[in-house]
Amino acid sequence: MANDILVIEDDPGISRIVRLYLERDGHNVTTASDGVSGLSAARIDSPDLIVLDLMLPRLDGMSVCRALREESDVPIIMATARVGEDDRLAGLDLGADDYIVKPFSPRELAARVRAVLRRTSRQIPPQADRVEFDGITIDFNTQTVIRGDEKPSLTPTEFRLIAMLASQPGRPFSRDQIIDAVFGYDFDGYDRTVDVHIANLRRKIEPDVRKPRYVQTVHGVGYRFGDA
Repeated sequence: MANDILVIEDDPGISRIVRLYLERDGHNVTTASDGVSGLSAARIDSPDLIVLDLMLPRLDGMSVCRALREESDVPIIMATARVGEDDRLAGLDLGADDYIVKPFSPRELAARVRAVLRRTSRQIPPQADRVEFDGITIDFNTQTVIRGDEKPSLTPTEFRLIAMLASQPGRPFSRDQIIDAVFGYDFDGYDRTVDVHIANLRRKIEPDVRKPRYVQTVHGVGYRFGDA
């Protein structure tokens, strides 16, 4: 089954060759050359994945990502010419699922697209249909989280993260275990990526992020869901 990919990139040469490689992979590809038209296309077309350049005219990639995350959980790969760790983490902090640093090879980007689509569609087998704990419900069938009267909008990566932790409440998972289960063996990120996604998840589900009730830090190990 072909996936619909939106490429938001202002360089026509890069956009053209990225489109060519992604279409060779069997995807349906549309393009936008600035942030405003890209955001509009994302809202109208509801793509399966977005490749989003950071430096865009009219509306930058960070602003596009921020706007999309307020209304959509579409997987986003952010392309950036900035190579500093803080710059890369900033995109993840806004809810991007992965990043790629320019200049990149089209083959590498195509591989990243395959990896993100694979891991966001892969299910983590739960031991039950849902987990209920201290006012929060994780429903594995509908892939939703309910806390009181609220239903936080999670990205696919964020839901996979809480689903993995909640599948075995009280069990500590190391960052390496989380990377393997949530991001996949082909992920070439680093430990802080996990911490950024944990921080994003906590902001959405915790009553007080300074005193996490659901996603708890196990010092020297990693994270767990609920109390041991």
